[in-house]
Amino acid sequence: MNFELEKDIRDMTRMVREFIQGEVEPVAAQIEEEDEIPRHVVDMTKELGLFGISIPEEYGGLGLNMVGKCAIYEELGKTHNGYTTLVGAHTGIGTVGIVEFGTEEQKRKYLPKMATGEWIGAFALTEPSAGSQAYNLQTTAVKKGDRYIVNGSKHYITNAVDGHVFTVMAVTDPKKGAKGITSFIVEKDFPGFKLGAVEKKMGLRGSHSAELFFEDMEVPAENVLGKEGDGYINALKVLSNGRAGLAARNLGSSQKLLDMSIAYALEREQFDKPIFEHQAVQHMIAEMALDIETLRSLTYRVAWMVDEKMNVIKEAAMAKWYGSEVYNRVADLAVQIHGGIGYMKDYPIERFYRDARITKIYEGTTQIQKNIVATQLRKQYTRKG
Repeated sequence: MNFELEKDIRDMTRMVREFIQGEVEPVAAQIEEEDEIPRHVVDMTKELGLFGISIPEEYGGLGLNMVGKCAIYEELGKTHNGYTTLVGAHTGIGTVGIVEFGTEEQKRKYLPKMATGEWIGAFALTEPSAGSQAYNLQTTAVKKGDRYIVNGSKHYITNAVDGHVFTVMAVTDPKKGAKGITSFIVEKDFPGFKLGAVEKKMGLRGSHSAELFFEDMEVPAENVLGKEGDGYINALKVLSNGRAGLAARNLGSSQKLLDMSIAYALEREQFDKPIFEHQAVQHMIAEMALDIETLRSLTYRVAWMVDEKMNVIKEAAMAKWYGSEVYNRVADLAVQIHGGIGYMKDYPIERFYRDARITKIYEGTTQIQKNIVATQLRKQYTRKG
């Protein structure tokens, strides 16, 4: 396994780092205060091609492999997580389904505009009665002639407000359970599509989640994504392959917290010496560093496995699980090292601490990841037996 990045990826990573430091970080407090990402930042993100990192070059994207994407996600994780989520949800679960399972006609229709960021993508699976038990969907799609009539609702949908293209899961055959679920490419201006209330969250300000309502929504039959009945299994594939990206974003945020903690510990004095000289603080910093380096190795190993077309169901679940746990532990230690300042909204530590919490919930909770790992281990040992 060779995780050394190619020169073009190193150059792009450096470019993204400079953009983050020069353009996003200076407005991070503004994003937090106004719950909105400044238009000039979004426009510059488009110009850099960041909305197209998952989309093949023939459709206008950058066509990065998973290792390359993780390098970019790691840099994005070092800034305001609301901004990171806008980009990450689009380039991950928002577009990958169309790239992997779309027809040539669907790809040519949607991917060029999604690559430029003109159309933002979103993934609509979760419902009030279908969270961790994702196959318990209530949204239905009934075929009538050359279109499907969709009725139901979704909630907690990231990029719902900014999104134009939604990958929507609905039940087409209630008798078949998980095998009766189909995915559809849905545009926000389809008849019957309604945006619901914007949800007020603990963190991730600037990233807008909302309810979606489908009231006799008309979806053309050619907008079925993949085969009818494959929606649930394809959703699992999209979520699984994207988990290395989530781990990379958590890695970037954790590294940023460590960097800030070391800088503060070297500067802040207590008992006539920098607090870095106190063993208790050294131990906390060492624990953060160990967790981060372990996460880095796991993240890029899983990314490499994705690029090698290996089965990563177990390892991707581990990366998502471990990445979210590391981020939360590191954020907690960063608050502790900073003391009272770490608890104040005027400083970014408090923001990272709040933003970290959702990572153990969205796109599969920690407990679900443990279930996946255990299930895969059972299969492996059963086959050996």
